[in-house]
Amino acid sequence: MRDPSALQVESFLEMMSAERGAATNTLQSYERDLEDARSFLNERGVRLSEAVPDDLRAYLGHLAKQGFAATSQARRLSALRQFFKFLYGEGLRGDDPTGILDAPKKGRSLPKTLSVDDVTRLIARAEAEAMEPGGNLLLKRRMHVLVELLYATGLRVSELVSLPASVLAQTGRFLVVKGKGNKERMVPLSRAALAALDTYGETLAAEIGDDPAAGDFLFPSQGKEGYLPRQVFARDLKALAGRAGIRAATLSPHVLRHAFASHLLQNGADLRAVQELLGHSDISTTQIYTHVLEERLHQLVQTHHPLAKQAKKPD
Repeated sequence: MRDPSALQVESFLEMMSAERGAATNTLQSYERDLEDARSFLNERGVRLSEAVPDDLRAYLGHLAKQGFAATSQARRLSALRQFFKFLYGEGLRGDDPTGILDAPKKGRSLPKTLSVDDVTRLIARAEAEAMEPGGNLLLKRRMHVLVELLYATGLRVSELVSLPASVLAQTGRFLVVKGKGNKERMVPLSRAALAALDTYGETLAAEIGDDPAAGDFLFPSQGKEGYLPRQVFARDLKALAGRAGIRAATLSPHVLRHAFASHLLQNGADLRAVQELLGHSDISTTQIYTHVLEERLHQLVQTHHPLAKQAKKPD
């Protein structure tokens, strides 16, 4: 007989999709985390839906012993909180066993970012390759426009790769993006991004022989989603970084999103405006970038200010 907890997890995921508009990546993450907890508890002879606080503490302790970072443990606990909140709301449980659990303590980690010089080198390399004859011109111009769009807009990588093909038919300098929870926001495009988009659109039209704007996605793919997989873009971006002389380990699509936000604030942009552009529902999420600037200013003072270069203290 199938474990009733598995059916309840399915119902929970259906609710998150239908009522909360959760993205596919979010649903997959919840499913993986809850299945991991369910598997652990089954080995203890406990059904996930019937777990008590001590069972869940044991699971979190198991994660810690396995070497999971506090952030990963907190994410698993967040999935469990949402699940048990669902069970309580549906009357399937009379209590929430996660209510008295403390979240794993974690230090504040600042987002990785890139300097303006590194971004300039990255984009220059992508543009140069897009102009080179020979090779797969469509793929080279696709990479160029991906980098230009990502740094010009700060889109989430999932939003970027799934942009509709109708973007090619637009005439303005703004994109309307559907983000988390199906919320729409407008983001401006730079002239460089628009130029790269036009060049890519022309190349795509020559490649497929039809009007690319009539298709479904701006970056079509043969995969099941129909658009460029995030993992493929991330892999190709690291390869581009290596060719641009940037350490590939430091770069991912999300790092470029961080660079977009950090560089805006560095040049005097309003925090609320950056929040809107990034699609953050809570400004506290955006405020992490102010800490990045504070850290950079601290390092600048320590490196260059004469008072930071005082003589060593006597023994």
